[in-house]
Amino acid sequence: MTPALVASRRSFLQLAGAGLALSGLGVLPASAAPSRALPASTGPVLLNFNECPYGPSPAAQAAARDIIASSGRYLFALAGELRDLFAQQEGIGKDHVRLYPGSSEPLNRAAVLWTSPGAGLVVADPTFEALGDLAAARGATVAKVPLRADGAHDVRAMAAAAATVNAGLLYLCNPNNPTGSITPTADIAWLLANKPAQTRVLVDEAYLQYSEQRSVIGQVMQRDDVIVLRTFSKLYGMAGLRLGVAAAHPDRLKELASLGDNPLPVTAMAAGLASLRDPGLIAQRKAENAQVRQETIGWLGKRGFSCVPSEANCFVVDVQRDGAAFSAAMAEQGVVIGRSWLIWPQRVRVTVGTAAEMARFRAAFDTVVSQNR
Repeated sequence: MTPALVASRRSFLQLAGAGLALSGLGVLPASAAPSRALPASTGPVLLNFNECPYGPSPAAQAAARDIIASSGRYLFALAGELRDLFAQQEGIGKDHVRLYPGSSEPLNRAAVLWTSPGAGLVVADPTFEALGDLAAARGATVAKVPLRADGAHDVRAMAAAAATVNAGLLYLCNPNNPTGSITPTADIAWLLANKPAQTRVLVDEAYLQYSEQRSVIGQVMQRDDVIVLRTFSKLYGMAGLRLGVAAAHPDRLKELASLGDNPLPVTAMAAGLASLRDPGLIAQRKAENAQVRQETIGWLGKRGFSCVPSEANCFVVDVQRDGAAFSAAMAEQGVVIGRSWLIWPQRVRVTVGTAAEMARFRAAFDTVVSQNR
């Protein structure tokens, strides 16, 4: 390929962030209908990957279907429309927003860019492990700081660890995965004020919409060392469609983009727009999830099984025995739950499903517990 063609294609791809208007997309207005679970399956109940049991909203599904006929085109302007709407709703500049096919991609790019044998990574323990695994594979020192007893990140210990390992990056997932526990905004503010100057802070807000916490996304307008990630995979139910957002200072976004570009699926963009345009969707799904989650945690507590306080669509329960064996026994009962972590071998993660799915979880849990008495 000639240099002229390379430059032409690069310019063409950059239109994904140009914010051009696109009309006639067939994106339907939001539906106020209650959430419905995915079609019933004869297979196991899947409570292991923190997926939303309701899938995309009805409006998002319709928008994705309607745009399939146009998916022979890249539709770069649709990415600009989606980016601009997200930025408007969050009150940040559109030049501080970049879209990705899921939030895992910018997460992985952050590890490549800002960790190395000479620049460490600081994470909580336990937390989402992908960033730490990639950083370690690149030779970076990964400092794991245990969560506090209440499930919050120990920001003071993390700041100290960042200085010790000359951290290029500090990862904070809020609410945290696997626990669903939250770190108060005031603690994050303290961390930003007291971390080493060279350490960038990546705040993963994949589960924020399930919680009562305020986002820290506004910090990207004030600082150049904060990156905030969002995803449509969780509350919006679009895990399989792949759509995510990185918000940061334009210089940080340029660094993320330096590792290459990839057009977004048009079905995901159409579904994302429909989701953002539904004013009641977040509150509805947040309430549904909280009710089922708290009922389940309360049921476990009455039986003597403690859980870390959660504000997400997952929680961690102490099963008082080997967690891996317990998860395997649950699978034999037709309910697939998450795994345990090295630091907590007797605690397992459970995704919050529908009321019917959690009823099956309770029945299976009772059976497994009784088998081990």
